[in-house]
Amino acid sequence: MTTPARPVDGALAREFGLSAEEWDRVLGIIGRTPSLTELGIFSVMWSEHCSYKSSRVWLKTLPTEAPWVIHGPGENAGVVDIGEGLAAIFKMESHNHPSFIEPYQGAATGVGGILRDVFTMGARPVANLNALRFGSSDNPNTRRIVDGVVRGVGGYGNCVGVPTVGGEINFHPSYDGNPLVNAMTVGVARQDRIFLSAAAGIGNPVVYVGSKTGRDGIHGATMASAEFGEDADAKRPTVQVGDPFVEKLLIEACLELMATDAIVAIQDMGAAGLTSSSVEMAGKGGVGIELDLDSVPQRERGMTAYEMMLSESQERMLIVIRPDRTEQARAIFDKWELDFAVVGHLTDTGHIVVRHQGRTEADIPLAPLADQAPLYRRPVAPTPAPAPLGPLTDPVGIEGALIRLIGCADLASRAWVWNQYDSTVGGQTVRRPGGADAAVVQVDGTRLGLALTTDCTPRYVAADARTGGAQAVAEAWRNLTAVGARPLAVTDNLNFANPEKPEVMGQFADAITGMGEACRALDFPVVSGNVSLYNETRKPDGTTVGILPTPAIGGLGVLEDASRAVGLALRPDLDLVLLGRTDGALGQSLWLREVHGREDGPPPPLDLAAERRTGDFVRARIGEGTVVACHDVSDGGVLVAVAEMAMAGDVGCRLDVPPSGLAPYAFWFGEDQGRYLLAVTDGAALIEAARRANIEARLLGRSGGDGLTLPSGATISVPRLKTANEAFFPALMDR
Repeated sequence: MTTPARPVDGALAREFGLSAEEWDRVLGIIGRTPSLTELGIFSVMWSEHCSYKSSRVWLKTLPTEAPWVIHGPGENAGVVDIGEGLAAIFKMESHNHPSFIEPYQGAATGVGGILRDVFTMGARPVANLNALRFGSSDNPNTRRIVDGVVRGVGGYGNCVGVPTVGGEINFHPSYDGNPLVNAMTVGVARQDRIFLSAAAGIGNPVVYVGSKTGRDGIHGATMASAEFGEDADAKRPTVQVGDPFVEKLLIEACLELMATDAIVAIQDMGAAGLTSSSVEMAGKGGVGIELDLDSVPQRERGMTAYEMMLSESQERMLIVIRPDRTEQARAIFDKWELDFAVVGHLTDTGHIVVRHQGRTEADIPLAPLADQAPLYRRPVAPTPAPAPLGPLTDPVGIEGALIRLIGCADLASRAWVWNQYDSTVGGQTVRRPGGADAAVVQVDGTRLGLALTTDCTPRYVAADARTGGAQAVAEAWRNLTAVGARPLAVTDNLNFANPEKPEVMGQFADAITGMGEACRALDFPVVSGNVSLYNETRKPDGTTVGILPTPAIGGLGVLEDASRAVGLALRPDLDLVLLGRTDGALGQSLWLREVHGREDGPPPPLDLAAERRTGDFVRARIGEGTVVACHDVSDGGVLVAVAEMAMAGDVGCRLDVPPSGLAPYAFWFGEDQGRYLLAVTDGAALIEAARRANIEARLLGRSGGDGLTLPSGATISVPRLKTANEAFFPALMDR
C-alpha cells in the first residue's frame, strides 16, 4: 500500500465526509487502517450523492410498478413500454453545486451525464429537458449564473445533436447561493435490446472506453453531499469539464457495439467515476473485480491511484465484454477515434482489488461496502400549518394584475432561453417549447409520439410539503394530458436542504408521501430519479440559507399518433370552456406575491379523484378530435392561461363570464387545481358531456379579434400582452 502525504485517520475521513461512526464501520469492514485510495472509495460510495443514506427509507415507499414498466429504480434509467416493441428510457439528475461554482461547465456536464445514463441502456437519446431554479432577479449574481447555465445546456445539447424540447425556470431568493440545474434525457430502444449494468462471467475482461482520465471532478460526489460555504469558489477543481463532440462519438460507438452480441454489462462513469462504475457493476452481479490502473488512459502525468479512482472526467464508460469479442469492440472504438483499454477482469473473490505500478492500492469486500452502507432514519419535524389568508383587497384591478403577472419572473416568456436551444435537431419534434403544455417528439419510423414535461411549484411545497409533492405529480400528469398523451411514468429530482435538520427531513418525508399518493391515484409510477440534498449555503455569521423544497417531476406519456397532439394556441371563432372546480384559491398564488408582496397562506387543495376524472375526460375529448387547443390552468390562474393561449395564437378572446359568487380577482387569478381550458367549436356540447361525467364546466367566452375583452368591457390588445410578457429576460440579461 502507498503512504499518503498525511495519515489516513478519523480526521482525514471527516474531511472526506465520513462521520466518526462511519469511519469505525470502515475499520470494521476491512479490519485495518485503509489506504488513501480505499478511504476515497468508501467516502464517495457512502456519500449522500451515491448512497442515498438519508433518503432510501422514504424512496422505498413510492410506487414503482405498472404493467407497462419494464425496469424501475435501480438501473441507470427507468424503462417503460411505449408499444410496437419499443421502450422509452428516461431519467432526471441534478448538477446543482457544480453549476453555482462554474455555471457553464456545471450545466453542460449535467446534460452529458444524463445522456450517458440513457444511452448506456441501449437507447438513442431523442430529447433533453431541464428544470432550472435561479436566485432573485435583483441579485447581481443571478445574471451570471443564468447566462452560464443556459449557454451550458444549449452548448452541450446542440453540439451532441439531441434536441432540448422543454423544461421550466423559476426565480426565488432562496436559490441565490444555490441554483438548481436538473437535466432530463429521454431515449428510445427496442425492448429486446436493453442493456443492464450487472457484471457477469468470471474472467471476462473489463474495458474502459471514451475520453482519457484527468484530475477534474475529483471528489465531486462528496462536494455534492455537503453545504456550500464562503469557500465555494475554491471548489472549482471539483467541477468536471465536458466535450460534447466526444460524447457524440461515444453515443455512436456504443450503439454500434450494442448492435453486436459483445456486451455483458455496461455502466457510465458518472459521479465517483471509475469507483462507482466498477463497484456497482460488480456488486450488482455478485462477482469480484480487479483493476490495473496502469492501463487506464490518462491525459495528465503522474496520476495516483486515488486520483484515477475518484476522477469524474467526462465521456467515459466501463464495459464488461465477451472475451471473444474484444478485438471486434476495439475496432469499433478505434474507428470512432475513442480510447479503448482492457483495464481489468471479473473475479470470484467478491472484492474490488485495485493495482497500480506493482502495488495493491485497494482490496475491499464488495458486499459489506453495499450492505453495510449507512442508512439513516433521520428525525422529522412537521411543517407548521399555514395560517389562513384573511380578507384581501384588489388594489390594482384585473387588467393591471394581468399585465403585472405575465411580465413577472415566473411567467414571463422564456423565448430568450429557448432560442439558444436547438429544439428541432433530428427532425422529430412535433411540439416545441412554448407551443403546448408538454413537448412532443415523434418516434422515428412510427406514428408514436412521446409527450414530455418537467414540473414543480416549490412555494406550494414550502407551505405544505405533502400537498405540494402531490401537486407536482398532478401538474406533470395534467400537462401530458393537455396534449392528448396517456401518462405513463415519472422520473424525479428531489432537491432539498440539509437533511440533518428535522424540519428539512420533515419536508422531504411529507413530499414523498404526497408524491406517492398522487402517483397511485393517477397510475403514474416512479421509475427513476435522483436525490440532491444539502442545497444550503452557509453565511459568514454561521447561519445557513436553504432552498425552497423542490421535488421536480419529469413526466412521460405516449400518443398513438403524434400528429394529433394538441397545442395551446387559440384560433378564431372557437368557444373557450373552463373544466374543473373554481373556488378562488389565492394562498401561495402568484397574484398574492406580485400584487400584495406576500408569500403566505395554504396552497390550493388537491382532489385526486376529481383530477383523474377530469383528466381522463379531457384526454378522451382530444382523442375524438373535438379539441382545437388545450391548456391546463396553473400559475397565475384562469386569466393568465387565457392570455397565454391568446399570445400563442395571436388571437384575442371576448370573455363573458356569468357571476360565480367569487370576487373577480379570486375567480381570475385563483390557482385551484385540476382545471383545463379547452377551445372547441361547440362549447354547449362539451359542457353537456362534462355535466354527464360529473365535471364542472362553464363557458368563458369566444375567440376572435386582436385583444382580450374582459367582462367589464376593458380590452387588452394581444400585442400589449406580448410586450409585457417578453420584457423580463432581455432586461435581466442586458444589465
